Amino acid sequence: MEMLIAGGWSAGAGTIPVVNPYDNSEVDTVPSASSADIDRAIAYAVEGAKKIKAISGYERAQLLMRAAALMEERLEDLARTITLEEGKVIAEARMEVDRARETIVGSAEEAKRLGSEVVPLDGAPGTGNRFGFTLRVPCGVVLAVTPFNFPLNLVCHKIGPAFAGGNSAILKPATDTPLVALKFAKLLLDAGLPPEAIQVVTGSGGEIGRQLCSDPRIRKISFTGSRDVGEAICRVAGLKKVTMELGSNSPVIVLSDADLEKAANAIVATGYSNAGQVCISAQRILTHDKVYGDLLDCLQPRVSSLQTGNPLDESVRVGPMVRENDAVRVQQWIQDAAAGGGRLLTGGARDGAIVEPAIVADVRADMRISCDELFGPAVGLTRFESVDQAIASANDTNYGLSAAVFTENLDNAMRFAREVDSGNIHINWGTQWRADLMPYGGLKESGFGKEGPRYAVQEMTETKMVVMHLP
Repeated sequence: MEMLIAGGWSAGAGTIPVVNPYDNSEVDTVPSASSADIDRAIAYAVEGAKKIKAISGYERAQLLMRAAALMEERLEDLARTITLEEGKVIAEARMEVDRARETIVGSAEEAKRLGSEVVPLDGAPGTGNRFGFTLRVPCGVVLAVTPFNFPLNLVCHKIGPAFAGGNSAILKPATDTPLVALKFAKLLLDAGLPPEAIQVVTGSGGEIGRQLCSDPRIRKISFTGSRDVGEAICRVAGLKKVTMELGSNSPVIVLSDADLEKAANAIVATGYSNAGQVCISAQRILTHDKVYGDLLDCLQPRVSSLQTGNPLDESVRVGPMVRENDAVRVQQWIQDAAAGGGRLLTGGARDGAIVEPAIVADVRADMRISCDELFGPAVGLTRFESVDQAIASANDTNYGLSAAVFTENLDNAMRFAREVDSGNIHINWGTQWRADLMPYGGLKESGFGKEGPRYAVQEMTETKMVVMHLP
């Protein structure tokens, strides 16, 4: 496939293979953008921003709704593309496309809600006959940098609100999974979006990322990815608006009064989907000593029964990781934990990019499987004796994206919600849950700014204050 630059499809200077992580077959190739390609894309986006700003909110909403209808028509092709280039099992890929469609619908709705507010200036001394109100205006050019693990929905979480807010956008998709992003861009053009609204540049982030992120013509950057890359972007971004959706090592606290069947089901659902490659995957299972053994008994058969294999097979629950070297790393972390005193209860074997879903018991807080972001199909269980100890352990991390607690005690649930440092808090479900309309984002080194169409539009627009000095 080709890049979309300056209203046309471009071959670029070189090519990059896109590989199926299950069997290492080549799915397609994409161009490797040059410095000249990037400069041309930015210059076109700057001119495009002027045109997009002039389109009414109603018309932007209608265009996005047409795109959502096309997404429904092309659901199977988009889902299969996700599976082939990322390795996500086909059922989850279909779910991602459907969610992405809802994200575009939500963005369309927000395009009609960019309103002003009256500021009560008469509430301040010495204001006299003055009337004040605000205007929401587009940032201009939005740079969207997206990861491999949700290669369509996270694109929609950036491009949908950017256009809804009246901006032009440059999309840099993950090098491993650019194909569905390019198909989505074509879909937008087919829906009637002006070509000035969206450009897609492909290539290594290490090679083209600095040029994109440092260019002063780009006013807003929205990034989802690792903490280290996010910090590097912030260092070169300069005076721009920046949204950072970064990593985590999400804790799940299981108190002594928890419904263990519910907890076990939720841990399986939120710890192993997408082969654990979700920034809010359940990872650290902090379990009260009184129910520790019982939870293991509930959890082990459920995890052991998760079938791995070809992600296009409807019966497979856990497919390959996106790269074999990631699978090697995850297996090593599991083995290190077992060698350091943890108990490997099930899984952990590797076949190419597939890692068997694993449970490691008796994990210490200083093990990498606990203190770093695993991003793979394994959970680690750690004991605690008191609620105070559990909350302290949950907070003993630089991250703060999602956290969960299982309890039937309302006081403990509310204490957890107030005291655990996390942008998303879940009561009686696992950490991996997101309604695409909700404010989504992290605390601490998990990032800043919020996504969800309403909140992303706010991040991608700016406020003007207008004061009328009346006679």
